[in-house]
Amino acid sequence: MAIDPFVFQLAIFVLAIFVGYYVVWAVTPALHTPLMSVTNAISSVIVVGALLSVGVDASGPDAGAAWANLFGFIALILACVNIFGGFLVTERMLAMYKKKG
Repeated sequence: MAIDPFVFQLAIFVLAIFVGYYVVWAVTPALHTPLMSVTNAISSVIVVGALLSVGVDASGPDAGAAWANLFGFIALILACVNIFGGFLVTERMLAMYKKKG
């Protein structure tokens, strides 16, 4: 009796959500800025993958290519929002450490 690949991948995704949540919330405030830099780097890899997905030729009979274009575009938008938001949060956190005067 084999495990359905979709169920297996879904279980890994759900576990990754829980692990990511607990890892991020366990970080001390002094390490939030480096953590944001790492998440920006990961999001930049997602942007590259999303651009490859958006560039798939959807003119053929394969309906999966159109879905790849759609989900690639959504991933591209969300990753860009994450990157720019990360830069804004990082700059705001670094401004807290600047001397006033």
